[in-house]
Amino acid sequence: MNIPATPEEIAAVMARLRLRLPADGAPDLPGDADPVPALPSAGTGPGQWVNASGRPATEAGALVYAHGGGFAHTEPRAERLLASHLSRATGRPVFAVDYRLAPAHPYPAALRDVLAVHDSLLAHGVPDIVLFGESAGGTLVLSALLALKADGKPLPRAVAVSPLTDLTLSGPSLDANDGLDLINRAVLERVARQYLAGAPPDRAPQSPLHGDPSGLPPLLLAAGSREVLLDDAKRFAEAAPDCVLDVYEGMPHAFHLAMLTGPPLPTTTTFLRRLADFTHRRPI
Repeated sequence: MNIPATPEEIAAVMARLRLRLPADGAPDLPGDADPVPALPSAGTGPGQWVNASGRPATEAGALVYAHGGGFAHTEPRAERLLASHLSRATGRPVFAVDYRLAPAHPYPAALRDVLAVHDSLLAHGVPDIVLFGESAGGTLVLSALLALKADGKPLPRAVAVSPLTDLTLSGPSLDANDGLDLINRAVLERVARQYLAGAPPDRAPQSPLHGDPSGLPPLLLAAGSREVLLDDAKRFAEAAPDCVLDVYEGMPHAFHLAMLTGPPLPTTTTFLRRLADFTHRRPI
């Protein structure tokens, strides 16, 4: 599905994404976002609950959020704020995974942390789990699905925004969209090198495009038409049997993060509506 945007909105999103939020610069959580654990017992895994739904995870289900940042960076306050938006849109608590970061902890450390959170939620009786990630977090979400499938475990639905699916960096849009996006091939080469630390880039699950997507659950992928990873999303969506790809016209990498630094824009409102429809199992 192609989602249009006006030139003015595209410019507004680009301007917002160029703002560099300091570690303490993101706004505080809204009053309806409860950081109290959404499960009755501890031990979910590394991370934090954010709950704007007013319901426990054992009733509402849960969304597991894997943040972006090139597998190497985290902005906790910004991630908590995004988690509150995701919780409000989906009507379920969100667990933001504080996964281990490269280069100190390369592959497969971050993937194992995401898998551990998923397994813990299952053990706690959470009835419906959705994985969500952007950028490197989107990679981890798709990698987690392939790893869960290989282990014969229950497969959650998943949403990946601007995922890096091919760590060989062979997507044509890496060059076709060079200069249009906020990241480029040089950035991704450094990201892949730090994350893999010698692991092969053409193997799954670390490089999801090189795995077998048959049997995967319903997926929603989103990407901007001007981002260098557009073809990473397109090629995975074409291979996966039950996948919807939303392409947001004129948008760059991880465009949805524009919702963190200003009032709602039509693009981010549409994104949250599409996410809500997917998690509530409405036709999208």
